[in-house]
Amino acid sequence: MTPEETTEKVPETVLELKNVSIFQKESLILNDVSLEVNKGEFVYLIGKTGSGKSSFMKTLYGDLPLRQGEGKIVDFDLKTLREKDIPFLRRKLGIVFQDFKLLPDRTINKNMRFVLKATGWKDPAKMDQQILEVLEKVGMKTKGFKFPHELSGGEQQRIAIARALLNDPELIIADEPTGNLDPQTSVEVMKVLQDINKAGRTILMATHDYALILKYPSKTLKCDGNKVFEVIQRAV
Repeated sequence: MTPEETTEKVPETVLELKNVSIFQKESLILNDVSLEVNKGEFVYLIGKTGSGKSSFMKTLYGDLPLRQGEGKIVDFDLKTLREKDIPFLRRKLGIVFQDFKLLPDRTINKNMRFVLKATGWKDPAKMDQQILEVLEKVGMKTKGFKFPHELSGGEQQRIAIARALLNDPELIIADEPTGNLDPQTSVEVMKVLQDINKAGRTILMATHDYALILKYPSKTLKCDGNKVFEVIQRAV
């Protein structure tokens, strides 16, 4: 066995929370949360509307400060995270939103270039190459010259996933990525996420879509009663 193979046997933690409490202003949303997500895992986050899923996600990418407990994500300490650190944290995360968040006034290529420039890329040729590579991964290689409104909802979500891959993230956080899509399109988008996960990327996906969880079972966390806990599939 080579040293590389030996190293691979030890799970690498990309997210670890210990005794975390999450607040929106002064309201306690989630209490005493402890969990780990290891490199290469696909993890669902489920729970009713208002159960704290979005607050949980926002804490992970620095939109809500972590005021209580300990949290590490892709080597950033959430407790000591400063405003100026947040852009660097987000370079190591890929974030996919329910409503795509594509800029409507520019083409897909220019949407992508905007993100690369904002995260420190300088070389135009390298930017073009990276854009082409991520679009190819989600089956959208020929759509770079289109505007968002010229694409279907499923295509826009594929573009949003491609955008999340631009900086080769250690963890992809997908917040209800199929929430605005019909069932067939949801499955197509899910297949893209599954392929990305099989290629070695870690994905944490908040969802209401239990049909997808049954079709693609994986580790599942549930927000309920101010807690986050792991559930076994049949108990979902």
